[in-house]
Amino acid sequence: MFMRNGWVPDAPFSLNVTTISECSSYVYLGREVNMMNDLAPELGRRKRAAWGTYRIIEDVVKKTKNIRLRAHLFNTTVLPTLTYASETWALREQDENAVSVIEGSIERVMLGMTLLTQVRAGIRSSTLRQQSKIRDAAVYAKPSKIRWAGHVMRLNDHRWTRAVSDWTPRNVKRTTGRPPTRWSDFFTKSFKERYDALRVSRTDESHWTTLDRERDK
Repeated sequence: MFMRNGWVPDAPFSLNVTTISECSSYVYLGREVNMMNDLAPELGRRKRAAWGTYRIIEDVVKKTKNIRLRAHLFNTTVLPTLTYASETWALREQDENAVSVIEGSIERVMLGMTLLTQVRAGIRSSTLRQQSKIRDAAVYAKPSKIRWAGHVMRLNDHRWTRAVSDWTPRNVKRTTGRPPTRWSDFFTKSFKERYDALRVSRTDESHWTTLDRERDK
């Protein structure tokens, strides 16, 4: 099966006289991909997988009175499942909120609380996080993305992974409206905030790809 983007003619695709079926999305290495770069279907899969993982450890969590041990169980099982393949995510604000909602729902179950109880009692999510001691999923995913970017930028064996990351499309006009969030936007924004905080002049700034590539030097 194959996928096509908006720049490919809508025509049948054949290989050795065999017509290849077209699909709108598929799962590769445990991660659902689509040509629209829509993360919602994958987050739905992550939600189901995270709940499935929690159900496996639920009995142990309920019997464990030590809060930090319960948090450790969550951080080493549910959290990696929820953020699996997050290195490749181009997270929008609404996607980060979706991840937080998924984590929060499991967190309430761990604490024996429902959303209705939380709302009626006026308990803030930050208060629940102090009680559960679990790590924030959105924050947890960021170091993984940085490590992966550094790994890709240091590749020098002509792999397509590096080639696609460096590729800048030419002769393609941007569509009207706000441009979609790109995978690299996270690094551009993060380094800009860092430079602004350190008051680094524009002339002394380095591109994020350069810093990742030279991280170990």
